[in-house]
Amino acid sequence: MNARVETLPFFASKNLKALAGPVLIIMILGMMILPLPPFLLDILFTFNIALAMIVMLVSLYTVKPLEFSVFPTVLLVTTLLRLSLNVASTRVVLLEGHKGPDAAGKVIEAFGHFLVGGNYAVGIVVFIILVVINFVVITKGAGRIAEVSARFTLDAMPGKQMAIDADLNAGLIGEDEARRRRTEISQEADFFGSMDGASKFVRGDAIAGILILFINVIGGLLVGVLQHNLSFETAANYYTLLAIGDGLVAQIPALIISTAAGLVVSRVATDEGDLGQQFIGQLFNRPSVLYITAGILGLMGLIPNMPHVAFLLLAGILAGSAYYLEQKARAPDLPETPPEAVPAPEMQEVGWGDVVQVDALGLEVGYRLIPLVDRSQDGELLRRIRGIRKKFAQEMGFLVPPVHIRDNLELRPNGYRITLKGVEIGQGEAFSGMYLAINPGRVLGSMPGVATTDPAFGLPAIWIEANLRDQAQTFGYTVVDSGTVVATHLSNIVQTHASELLGREETQQLLDHLAKESPKLVEDLVPKLLPLGVVQRVLQNLMDEGVHIRDMRTIIDTLADHASRSQDPADLTAAVRVALGRAIMQQIQPGAAELQVITLEPDLEQIMVHATQGMGDSLGLEPGLAENLMRQTTEAVQQQEQMGLSAVLLVPAVLRPVLSRFLRRVAPQLKVISHAEIPDSRNIRVTAVLGARA
Repeated sequence: MNARVETLPFFASKNLKALAGPVLIIMILGMMILPLPPFLLDILFTFNIALAMIVMLVSLYTVKPLEFSVFPTVLLVTTLLRLSLNVASTRVVLLEGHKGPDAAGKVIEAFGHFLVGGNYAVGIVVFIILVVINFVVITKGAGRIAEVSARFTLDAMPGKQMAIDADLNAGLIGEDEARRRRTEISQEADFFGSMDGASKFVRGDAIAGILILFINVIGGLLVGVLQHNLSFETAANYYTLLAIGDGLVAQIPALIISTAAGLVVSRVATDEGDLGQQFIGQLFNRPSVLYITAGILGLMGLIPNMPHVAFLLLAGILAGSAYYLEQKARAPDLPETPPEAVPAPEMQEVGWGDVVQVDALGLEVGYRLIPLVDRSQDGELLRRIRGIRKKFAQEMGFLVPPVHIRDNLELRPNGYRITLKGVEIGQGEAFSGMYLAINPGRVLGSMPGVATTDPAFGLPAIWIEANLRDQAQTFGYTVVDSGTVVATHLSNIVQTHASELLGREETQQLLDHLAKESPKLVEDLVPKLLPLGVVQRVLQNLMDEGVHIRDMRTIIDTLADHASRSQDPADLTAAVRVALGRAIMQQIQPGAAELQVITLEPDLEQIMVHATQGMGDSLGLEPGLAENLMRQTTEAVQQQEQMGLSAVLLVPAVLRPVLSRFLRRVAPQLKVISHAEIPDSRNIRVTAVLGARA
């Protein structure tokens, strides 16, 4: 007979883990009330010591504080456990202490004998010293570090958020990675804030340890002498030994836990791993330091009446270690072998294969930046460039040509330059292994390093060492690595010169891609109604003003409707912009029902309309009026940005193309739109008016 056994869901492994916390807290609180036998006290005191050792070892092997994020709660639980054991042991000491030193268990007796060593005054003094070290030095220092770290972490959060947004906008990371980083920043602030509060528990525990010691001694003497008729000497012998043993068996785990707290909050995350690797890698890796120390110890060992053996022995060990490090760091000298004679290649005739076409988009790097772009070394910049191209394709609607990367020995070792069709359009420097701390406008202090300018946006910045990264973020700097600097600069260049990257070949590929879903739509337009070059020029006009071309169906439909009336790219661009009005408004002010714009004063508008008549694509204004218009536009754009609004200029359709080109040189972020491009569902509110007078 087969019996079917079903496991209750309540007793599943996950539920048992969930019960562990509440059961532990209830047991700890129960120990304060229920009497415990000496054997159980031995077990619990031993468990308390083991738990403290586990916590300290975990803190030693923790690389970043957030890897031990439960530590503040562990600190509280272990403090409650020690206090509960103190209460339980005090009850046993006062009730059974007259029976002898083992009345409260073997653990308390052993620790008491170990510390007292036959002299109770010395035992009490040593115990108080241990408590003072824990209270004044370790716990106070750890609490101060946690307090300062919490404050600086909160101050650095805006800069870190800006760095995440910059990486996300540059296509270097995805939404999931950005969400993970934001969560990590929030957890870091919560962790240090919790550690600041949890350290108060340990300080209170140290004070309670001293009070419990004196309570046990004084109370034990009174109980032993008055209730059990012991002599004063016997009572002092029993109860002092038990009180010191009880305090010591609780304060040693407290000292270990406090040390672990100091280790966790004082860690600076590096690439060297855990604390042991940092100690060896940073403290004992300089032969010159070891040589000097060995020399000083050697001289001290030669002084009369000094312990010669100890000083000279340690000096010899340090000198030997320094010599070993020197030999290990010294690269072996390889014998030079003469190169084999290579036969001279046969002379070949010059052909078309010798003609090298320029690359549409190129990146040239100095020799120190080669690891960033070396495929064999898993160069991180290669992945980021792929991310930039993918993000650009998703946002703008076409695929930019591949970036041709090569090294250039003519550049500075840390220099790079970006080329467009063989012409340099951007250059800068990036230091591999260092970080660029960008000043977003409000920082708490200055950083040591090489002052420079962010190549992408022109903000003041400083190249800093890797170990100063956390400090710079704490001061409010936006900190990025060298690969991100180059990738962000390249992304900005691609966005700015997007129209120049759209050639006839890319336009044809774009139409071929659309033809897979709408073959008739493309076939009716090109080449029946419009040549490919006109379509390319219309798309370039749109991208020149930051309008994406993802909605190719609407663009092609509009061109097909207006191709019979005009073949002029400017007229066709204006018609397409009207058709894309909703998309343009979505780009400018997403989700806002009311569009806040800058307009022209009616008199100035009439003057400019008359000025454009007969002038074609140019704006025929007198120099004074043109200068006044540019100055007022700059002021209005700055005012809009200070209000947190996009800078939008609303003008008649006849003025929109010429004003967009004219004002682009002084306010590239200004969007110039016409009345026809605004959907009927959008309300308009004028926030600034450009007048004709200065």
